[in-house]
Amino acid sequence: MMKRICVFCGSSSGTSPAYLQTATRLGEIIAARGIGLVYGGARCGLMGAVANAAIENGGEVIGVIPEALIEKEIAHVGVSDLRIVGSMHERKMLMSDLADAFIAMPGGMGTVEEFCEILTWAQLGLHKKPCGLLNVEDYYHHLISFLDHAVAERFVKPEHRSLLVIDEEPQRLIERLESYEMPAVSKWIDRQDT
Repeated sequence: MMKRICVFCGSSSGTSPAYLQTATRLGEIIAARGIGLVYGGARCGLMGAVANAAIENGGEVIGVIPEALIEKEIAHVGVSDLRIVGSMHERKMLMSDLADAFIAMPGGMGTVEEFCEILTWAQLGLHKKPCGLLNVEDYYHHLISFLDHAVAERFVKPEHRSLLVIDEEPQRLIERLESYEMPAVSKWIDRQDT
């Protein structure tokens, strides 16, 4: 059972109104399903939108922000549980520990880096938590194409590629994450490949 979902997303709103609308919808759905939200702790951009929607709908919201980013990302003072950590590494570890599943919405390099690290941890067998891309307006088209290319070029195994659940619609993505079953994943690297 999913008690909390970690959402990685931008501290900017991006160019398309659909990004902000979907972030708001995602926060509403998470709260309505009685699932807690874990996120990066900012009050601006998509991060602020998903948190505000969850708060307004009575959801549990845990923000995790490094001390160095409190000014830059404008820490959300309306979050009842804002955890301030010393580094980005501590942030990612705490967010991972608190969450039962992960969703990446549109965002920049930080969003992609955080999500790809979590996905890599699943590939390595460090956790068995579902990882989903909320592919709003086909935002992650190039990342998905890259992963498919990496499979074709034999840098990523097909079963590892299947660790990623992709959908454009927040309700459906959460339902898919809730029913997700970790595929039988073979060793990350075989001795004959070395």
